[in-house]
Amino acid sequence: MKSPSFSTVAAALITCVFLLAPAAVTLAASQASSGLPLPRFVSLRADEVNMRAGPGVQYPVEWVYMRKELPVEIIAEFETWRKVRDWEGTHGWIHQSMLSIKRTILITGDVRKLRATDNAKSLTKARIEPGVVARLVDCPKGNGWCRIEAAGLEGWLRHVDFWGAYKNEVFD
Repeated sequence: MKSPSFSTVAAALITCVFLLAPAAVTLAASQASSGLPLPRFVSLRADEVNMRAGPGVQYPVEWVYMRKELPVEIIAEFETWRKVRDWEGTHGWIHQSMLSIKRTILITGDVRKLRATDNAKSLTKARIEPGVVARLVDCPKGNGWCRIEAAGLEGWLRHVDFWGAYKNEVFD
C-alpha cells in the first residue's frame, strides 16, 4: 500500500483548518474575553465606524456607520473584537477601540413624548422624532421607564419607545 504524498496530507490539513476555523471563532466569541456580561449595550465612539464580516482587519467591511454615539449591542467577543447587533438586527464585528461604554438610546417608531416624570399622565416636556440618539441617564425602578437626556432636555420615556436598554433593566 502506497503512503499519501506530502501535498495530499498538507491539502487535507488545510481543508480541516478552514472547515474548523468558523467553529473555533464562534466558540471563543460566546465566551466574553473582557469578563463583562454578554449581551450588553454600548455606543459608537467615532463618527465613522467599520463593521466587518469577521473579527479582524483581514475580513471585509460590510457596513460603515456614520453616527457617533449610536447604540449597539455586544453579543459576542473575540480577543479585541466585539460582535455587535444594531437596532435593525444587522450584526458584524467592530474593534473594541471604536466602542464606548457611554449608554445611549435610539428613538424608534413614532414621535415620542418626553415626560416630566415616569408616569404616562405627567407633563409632556418635548416631542422626540424617530431616529434621535439620546443619552440614557438611568432606569432606576425596572418599571419600564427610563430617564434620558436629548438636546439638553432631560425627561422620561417608556422603554418601548426606544432601543438601547433591556426590558425592565435597572441602570444608574
